Amino acid sequence: MNIHEYQGKEILSSFGVRIQRGLVAHNAKEAVDAAKELTEQTGTGWHVIKAQVHAGGRGKGGGVKLAKNLKEVEEVAGNIIGMNLVTPQTSAEGKKVHQVLVAEDVYYPGDNEPEEYYMSVLLNRATGRNMIMYSTEGGVDIETVAEETPHLIFTEEIDPATGLMPFQARRIAFNLKLSGTAFKEMTKFVMSLYTAFEKSDSSLFEINPVLKTSDDKILAVDAKVTLDDNALFRHKDYAEMRDIREENQTEVEAGEVGLNFVNLDGNVGCMVNGAGLAMATMDLIKQAGGEPANFLDVGGTADAKRVEEAFRLILKDDKVEAILVNIFGGIVRCDRVAQGIVDAYKNLGDTINVPIIVRLQGTNADIAKKLIDDSGFKIHSAVEFQEAADKVQEVLK
Repeated sequence: MNIHEYQGKEILSSFGVRIQRGLVAHNAKEAVDAAKELTEQTGTGWHVIKAQVHAGGRGKGGGVKLAKNLKEVEEVAGNIIGMNLVTPQTSAEGKKVHQVLVAEDVYYPGDNEPEEYYMSVLLNRATGRNMIMYSTEGGVDIETVAEETPHLIFTEEIDPATGLMPFQARRIAFNLKLSGTAFKEMTKFVMSLYTAFEKSDSSLFEINPVLKTSDDKILAVDAKVTLDDNALFRHKDYAEMRDIREENQTEVEAGEVGLNFVNLDGNVGCMVNGAGLAMATMDLIKQAGGEPANFLDVGGTADAKRVEEAFRLILKDDKVEAILVNIFGGIVRCDRVAQGIVDAYKNLGDTINVPIIVRLQGTNADIAKKLIDDSGFKIHSAVEFQEAADKVQEVLK
């Protein structure tokens, strides 16, 4: 589950990670009030107005701006709130901004020049261990750094038996070329950051940039946090941070009826039981010359109601030119699934305006095929994988 920057910073702060402080505002007046309160709390004279959407690259799209007085705070916040923010990580339509974070200016003058670093905590799937990835090149796209200057990216793997050791935090500070107070501050920052990652059951922490201020404080200026959905039962307060306005509405609707659905950009809808078979089905569609329009796992209880809901979700996408139903009847009987497909077709009527290819294998597959063939509807039945692929190719032509 993705959360907003201000929510991620709340989690970080609760574990002792120093953050760029800020307050959330939903309109221009609230932004001015937040700026006044922030000035009283922190002494900041300037304020940074940040659009709160689930996407990176907000600054490139005009979603992060500096305001040097209250008039500018009101003007900038008024312009950002309500806009459709387009960034390198959004669609061409962008995402509507419902709120902004009014944050303190942490780039104030002092004895030293501020410096920016990149830092993230995530699972290294190759080794099965958590790791901290970091670089001296903060404030820019880490993908660009990895491609052009890979030697500037460092990683620190954590042994799950011992957790992050102090010497590893010191090594990170050393590789970032820090010394004195900044070195000690970074060591403390890293230890607290990893504790926050573990205790919050997160799957990703990305801080870009981590800032060394002009007076050698180390703090998180940004916070991209992804929480593990499977652990939310342990964090009821985190579960309440979910903002469904930022999510694909078809995926939200699917979750409400117990279906595993991920929207994609292709032209062939998929309805499958089991994640492994779903992945194989998407490969099948690619092989047939199509592109998967979705990942949809109806689970082990593919009854008429679930099948009908699945059809409704797939058909919301006007790019879909065909639907491939690929069910293995192990626990569920194929004839029941076939009857569910026929019943759903009857109930949906003219809503189904694309060809449907159905492949049912397993318990009572022969009865299921007869039900489909005798239904009188425009449903193409298949038995083998290759046969299903050929039929997909045929209807797409």
